[in-house]
Amino acid sequence: MNPYYTDDYVTLYHGDCRELLPSIEADVVVTDPPYPNNAGYFDSSVAAAVDVLSDWHGAALVFWNELGRPPVPLPLVAVHIWHRTNVNGRPYEPIYHFAADGTKRRSEVMRHAAIFKGAGPGCHEYLGHPTQKPVALMGVLVDKTRGTVLDPFAGVGSTLRAAKSYGRKAIGIEISERYCEVAANRLRQEVLGLTA
Repeated sequence: MNPYYTDDYVTLYHGDCRELLPSIEADVVVTDPPYPNNAGYFDSSVAAAVDVLSDWHGAALVFWNELGRPPVPLPLVAVHIWHRTNVNGRPYEPIYHFAADGTKRRSEVMRHAAIFKGAGPGCHEYLGHPTQKPVALMGVLVDKTRGTVLDPFAGVGSTLRAAKSYGRKAIGIEISERYCEVAANRLRQEVLGLTA
């Protein structure tokens, strides 16, 4: 397995997470998979890819819709809400928090602007991904965890960028080479370390 990008903190692989995950070790998943919704990004092939989460046994924070729950076999310990402060219609998205110890955590509302093309709060981060998440939001989620972070649906690298900002080891997998290139360019930029 040759990384698409690597540095002292982050390793990014270009490929299908179903094929790569068996050879990757990490402590926690923080991810926004293409979950079932009305946006049209979820089909049977994507469903099979998302099913990789059903074998996960470390902690996990996973974006999903409010009508179901991600296929993670661990105890659900909290449901956080991303309040997208700059959208009308459906201004929230749940993040399901799973942990092997089953200890309940406080659910939180995280207020961050949505990322989209155009003008307004949050749009300066836009890198062309249709469901891109703010780095600040992913940083809050990464900070709720310990150990090496894994994002098997890395997109343009928001989770990886956040982990690197916190001085955390992270591994990403992305099936689109176009998004791998964007994420790698983003990760090459130096950052100031953050502390909790």
